[in-house]
Amino acid sequence: MKKLLTRLTLLAKDIKSWLAFIAGLILTFSYSPFEIWPIAFISIAAVIFCINPNNTGKAHAKNAAKYGFIFGLGWFGAGISWVHVSIATFGGMPLVASFSLMALLCGYLALYPALAFYLTTRFATSTNSFGLLLISFFALSEYLRGVVLTGFPWLSFGYTQTDGPLNILAPYIGEFGLTLVCIAIGFALYRITQKDIKTPLVTLTVFTVLCIGSRATNTVEYSGKSMSTLLVQGNIKQHLRFEPSEFWTTMSKYQDMTRPHWDADLIVWPEAAVPEIEALADSYLAGLDSAASFNETALITGIVDYQIDTKTIFNTLIVLGNKERGDEHGHYEYLGKNRYQKHQLLPIGEFVPFQDILRPIAPLFDLPMSSFTRGDRIQNNLRANGFNLLPAICFEIVFADLVRGNYKTNSDILFTVSNDAWFGQSIGPLQHMQIARMRALELQRPLVRVTNNGVSAVYDPLSNTQQTMPQFEAAVLKADVKLIQGNSVYSQYGNVFVWGIVTLLGIGGVGVRFRN
Repeated sequence: MKKLLTRLTLLAKDIKSWLAFIAGLILTFSYSPFEIWPIAFISIAAVIFCINPNNTGKAHAKNAAKYGFIFGLGWFGAGISWVHVSIATFGGMPLVASFSLMALLCGYLALYPALAFYLTTRFATSTNSFGLLLISFFALSEYLRGVVLTGFPWLSFGYTQTDGPLNILAPYIGEFGLTLVCIAIGFALYRITQKDIKTPLVTLTVFTVLCIGSRATNTVEYSGKSMSTLLVQGNIKQHLRFEPSEFWTTMSKYQDMTRPHWDADLIVWPEAAVPEIEALADSYLAGLDSAASFNETALITGIVDYQIDTKTIFNTLIVLGNKERGDEHGHYEYLGKNRYQKHQLLPIGEFVPFQDILRPIAPLFDLPMSSFTRGDRIQNNLRANGFNLLPAICFEIVFADLVRGNYKTNSDILFTVSNDAWFGQSIGPLQHMQIARMRALELQRPLVRVTNNGVSAVYDPLSNTQQTMPQFEAAVLKADVKLIQGNSVYSQYGNVFVWGIVTLLGIGGVGVRFRN
């Protein structure tokens, strides 16, 4: 009889392990391109069920960490599967090595939910304190995931709400706050399964009041001004982008695609659209500068700036043509101040830690243009044809604090460029666009995003409308962007209020015993 009970107990634990793993897997469907946002709440509730908040204290903490880790393996294993495309297809790694690196990355990221569930179970004194501490410790673990080893805050829970009704809270509490809201709702959903109606009702009431209050106190509105913007998507094959023999072909293609549309107020090209280094492309840039100025417009392009004297290399955005409306001549000059240099570099892709050891191992660690220098964390907005543009290059858009740190009251639009050709036809580029839209919701500024092969789009955070050109095609999109005035609460204070609430919840969860 004892052996039977032992086997049944082990079987039950195995079922919970599978449930935790599946709960992580299905989270992928709450993000773009699927955007079934309620799945996030169900997934969180399911893993909490596996952990069982009734079992708290040191004796159960390791078990909670195990389920949290398994949940994380499913969460990131499916959610960032697109990384495999860049490793295997463009990194030159054998399939076995590629899967091994993916397993290592997912295992590392799974440590963070494991940590959150471990600490919660370790210090909780009751089911209710478990709920409070889970929010606090998930805040800590998600913060750490965003900063340790330069950070990888991709697939935070808050992004699942980009197109859900809770996105109305983004201008107040940001994506970080929405992540904690998701956890609170997930816990409330779990309590329903335990026949506790009080916790869900309180949670529903609080967030309903917050949503109504946010709508009533909103002071951000259209300014009545607009600008016409031309997005140029070249669709250059990834293996040709940095082939010297293809430089002029690429540069000519962007120039030819732009030529019929010089009447736009602003023209934007993607990250490193000009593949030649800036110091050697002077005649080409001078021609673009003159053409833009003659047509009373401005053109922004990504370009690589290798500074020979200092042997530093920057992933850069430069402005060609008019800085102010009505300028009579171009204002571009090499190393001029009206430029942006990428700060948050992508590990392996733009810099290689321990490069003396790793570069000889495989082509993945010796990719072209993988020795960039960081730009300053705080930089001026780009000034183009009388508009102020808040810039971010590729991976930077994932870092909310970095983007907000460069926000100014007079920032007209959020402008981001990328090259997502690294990820083929995977879900990665669509997730990237969703993340960019969340930044626009937080700051309440129109988003203009142009990439090499998609997703290139214009997004209005007030109307929640988006104009997009097809992926994997050479195309242009001309859009009238409605400008917005007023500052969101998040743009002014960031996560200050969220951290205050997290602190109070943590103190309450540790110091007070609650009755179930």
